[in-house]
Amino acid sequence: MIDTILWDVDGTLLDFHAAEYAAVKSLFSEFGYGKCSDDMTARYSEINDSFWKRLERGEITKAQVLVGRFEQFFSEYGISTERVYEFNEKYQPRLGDTIVYCDDSYNIVKSLKGKVRQYAVSNGTVAAQTKKMKLSGFGALLDGVFLSENMGSEKPNIGFFEKVFEKIQPVDKSKTVIVGDSLTSDMQGGINAGIKTCLYAPNGINIPENMNIDYVIKDLHEIFDIIKL
Repeated sequence: MIDTILWDVDGTLLDFHAAEYAAVKSLFSEFGYGKCSDDMTARYSEINDSFWKRLERGEITKAQVLVGRFEQFFSEYGISTERVYEFNEKYQPRLGDTIVYCDDSYNIVKSLKGKVRQYAVSNGTVAAQTKKMKLSGFGALLDGVFLSENMGSEKPNIGFFEKVFEKIQPVDKSKTVIVGDSLTSDMQGGINAGIKTCLYAPNGINIPENMNIDYVIKDLHEIFDIIKL
């Protein structure tokens, strides 16, 4: 039986693309950059994803992610990169303004409160995630929130999980599962940490043959079958 769930936030508990879409569009208007089309936001999403994957592979730092993605995005569309730092500073809390739950995640987490331990584990920035946790209500429901900026390392590094385990001990790894949408961050992180892994893939995903994942779900409600209360 599972007694501890580590929930990823962006793309698992909350619809990150909805928040990303709204934040970029609103800031384009605020900064006087003109209309940001749906094609442009889709391209930004691709760029952003590629930068975070580079971080997870240890190729760049988080600071390089936060600014570099906008430098590339602006450059591709002929926008001056002079204000990328300011844009990013406003982008972080703006991400927390749009709360869209994945698969009624709020009520799922609420129904499990007191039955299993539940924690958020995220590589997202403190500015963005703190606001999301407050406005979504997850901050009050979860037993704790662990952000990589505060932990000194990011998922999938074993160091991140070791610090989490230290904070929430005692931990039985055979009864602990991480639920997330990222193969490189959440699933590899869970494998590195020696805990059970549950991939949330509502639209399907190609899993490498050499990656051993314990569970694959398309709807978060399937977590009830996994924890078997």
